[in-house]
Amino acid sequence: MVDFRTDDAIAFIDMDDGKANAFSFEAIASIVEAIDAAEKKEASAIVLSGRDGVFSGGFDLNVMRGGSMDDINRLLSDGAGMLLRILRSPLPVVAACSGHAIAMGLFALLACDMRIGASGDFKLVANETAIGMPLPVFGVELPRARIDPRVFHDAIVFSRVFSADDAAAVGILSRSVDPASLAAAAREAAAQLGELPRGSFAANKALSNAPIISAIEAVYSA
Repeated sequence: MVDFRTDDAIAFIDMDDGKANAFSFEAIASIVEAIDAAEKKEASAIVLSGRDGVFSGGFDLNVMRGGSMDDINRLLSDGAGMLLRILRSPLPVVAACSGHAIAMGLFALLACDMRIGASGDFKLVANETAIGMPLPVFGVELPRARIDPRVFHDAIVFSRVFSADDAAAVGILSRSVDPASLAAAAREAAAQLGELPRGSFAANKALSNAPIISAIEAVYSA
């Protein structure tokens, strides 16, 4: 489901389970392992991408709807750990949002430093209110840090659905591009960010993300 490769010093983490790219226990662990590998290989940047039409539909519904409370809480904790790993990485992490990004899919997108999305009939939404679920703390703090404050309440409390173009206008995405150009745009962005001085980038990323990290750590041990 998760493929890892490097090319010209850029690490690529590709998610494709043939379905909704759900964040299962296995997928989360594979993504964390891939980030570890990218740093060990001294990659200059990371590109995290989904399959055509779907970045991620969120957490594994087999667990969220049919698992025990212990399993649900463990999946939430593992998901929080994955987000923290992205937020803490000293490398630039570029998301190539290839389609729908729903619930945890949206939060994983928002954890990335730059977010480039394919334009089209895709939904980007934190749908927890609409489906009768309380949001985890990372589902509030990541949007709060990234999204235009004028639409934050609508996005989180009303489960407002954004298209890729609308998402780019309010900060969910850094920009939207033609789907055929997505891979090249993400690669170009990663190459450009990878040329920034490593020490200052890592330090300033850590400072910028510190409030989000602290809020998540207050609930989930890391």
